[in-house]
Amino acid sequence: MNKEFLDAIEANPIIAAVKDEQGLQNCLGREELTVIFILYGDIRSIGGIVERIHQAGKIAMAHIDLITGLSSKEVSVDYICKNIHADGIISTKASMINRAKKLGMYTVLRFFLIDSMAIKNIENLGNQHEQLPDVVEVLPGMMPKVIGNICKDLPVPVIAGGMIREKEDVMALLKAGVTSVSSTNPEIWFE
Repeated sequence: MNKEFLDAIEANPIIAAVKDEQGLQNCLGREELTVIFILYGDIRSIGGIVERIHQAGKIAMAHIDLITGLSSKEVSVDYICKNIHADGIISTKASMINRAKKLGMYTVLRFFLIDSMAIKNIENLGNQHEQLPDVVEVLPGMMPKVIGNICKDLPVPVIAGGMIREKEDVMALLKAGVTSVSSTNPEIWFE
């Protein structure tokens, strides 16, 4: 596990997830936001986005599945690592996470809690100790009880994201056992 990444998300449990230029502008000057999840961009713009995040002294995590123009092949991870210099990736694809781990990048494996089969897939992840991601992110975050059970079952930290609207949502998730909460909502970032 990448200790620096874990230390950063434990030090401040709020992660700014940015989906556009306005979101990026809103979070870059905020000292307390140390990790930025990049949920937008294309192969031409992602380098500049990552560079601006680094200039602000923050960790840049690119959601590789959402960058327009990249394929779902492992070579995309190589590109993000070697050409763009992102600190890590977020992906729903285990193969992308495994490649990023081999390259020494921080990794977030994202799961959508849509049914009991999705929860079973997360539970099965706990049995695979070889190529675990640094962190698992579960969405939507509006199920603290379910997410709390996931936190107990996994050997890696859990981030909750999606549909988190108020400080009370954040507090319930932290109480349930998540390490951090990611949100595109600037009101959550600054509370």
